[in-house]
Order: sequence, then C-alpha cells, then structure tokens
Amino acid sequence: MLEQLLTALGEFVVELISSLGYFGVFLAMAIESACIPLPSEIILPFTGYMVYIGHFDFWTATLAATLGNLFGGLIAYYVGVRGGRPFIQRYGHYFFIKEKELQWTERLFSRHGEITVLVGRLLPVIRTFISLPAGIAKMSAVKMAIYTVLGALPWCMFLIIVGEKLGANWNSLKPLFHRLDLVIGVLILAGIGYFFFKRKGRKRR
Repeated sequence: MLEQLLTALGEFVVELISSLGYFGVFLAMAIESACIPLPSEIILPFTGYMVYIGHFDFWTATLAATLGNLFGGLIAYYVGVRGGRPFIQRYGHYFFIKEKELQWTERLFSRHGEITVLVGRLLPVIRTFISLPAGIAKMSAVKMAIYTVLGALPWCMFLIIVGEKLGANWNSLKPLFHRLDLVIGVLILAGIGYFFFKRKGRKRR
C-alpha cells in the first residue's frame, strides 16, 4: 500500500514539475508546507534530476522550492491564526492532518518556543505541520517567515544536490525517505550548531 502511494505521488510530482517547470517546484513545495503531505523527499530529488539534465538552474530551483515552502507555511500559519485549534480539529482530516501529529508539534512548540519553527523545518513530519501551532500561538508573522526560510533553505539545497548527484537514479531514495529525513535533519542541524559554536569561539578571542 505504501509503495503504491509513493509511486502515485512520484508520478504526480514528475508530471507537475515537468509541465510547469519552476512554478511546479514552487507549487509542490507550497502544498507540502501547507500541511498536505506531499513529500519533499520526492519533490526535491526530482528537481535535482532536472538540474542534472540541464532543464533547471540550481539556484533558481532552490529559490523556487524555498519560496514555495514559505508560501505554504504562511497559508498554514494564517489558518492557525484565524481558525485556531477548533478549525483544525473540525476540518483537518480533509487535509490529512492527524490529531496525534498536531499534538506532537504543539507540545514541541510549547516546550521550546518560536525556535521550533526553524528546527522543525529540518525534521520529519514536524516540518509539514509546524506552521499551524505557530499561528495558533499568534507568533509574529515576520519571525515565522524568517525562521521558515532559514530552515527550508538548507533542506531544499541539500536534497536538490542529492538528486543532482544521483541523476537518473533520483527515485532510488523513495523507499528510504523516512529514514533519510532524520539523517539529513540531524546532519544539517549539526552543521548549523558547529557554525555557531565556531563563530562564538572566535568572538571570545
């Protein structure tokens, strides 16, 4: 069942991006970020493949993906601001939002605050839903947008590069995407942590 679903999603992504180009990348990532589970682990490696064959420019594709993440995240954020939790509980199932996943992201947000939006963009499942609790908590829209871009940019860059390096084998990641999510998220977070640690060390000197 999962394999059939991934195949169907993969075909949809390929058709969307092949037909609409950069706007297809933007649209697919906006859908994923607006709490509709269209995996970026399919969208971005295929985008990387399009870079590999010369149909896309790497930086333009990365910008389209990141802006799509931001646009979709802002939609989810304003749904949280306007409708709050009652709206999500009533209509969330139409967008495949499960109560368990929403509670998980809400707990993380209440424990760790606004920085969860940045970190959450690099983690499986949470990445898709993190904008909702930010909206429900009435987080500043400007802060939410900044954290979303800072979290989405390295994620998009990394997976597009992976797809570009894999070339025609880009879809070999599909069976592994849940485990890949976690590994990539940890690697990017470790890299960001190392960067700030080194920068702090230089300032002390």
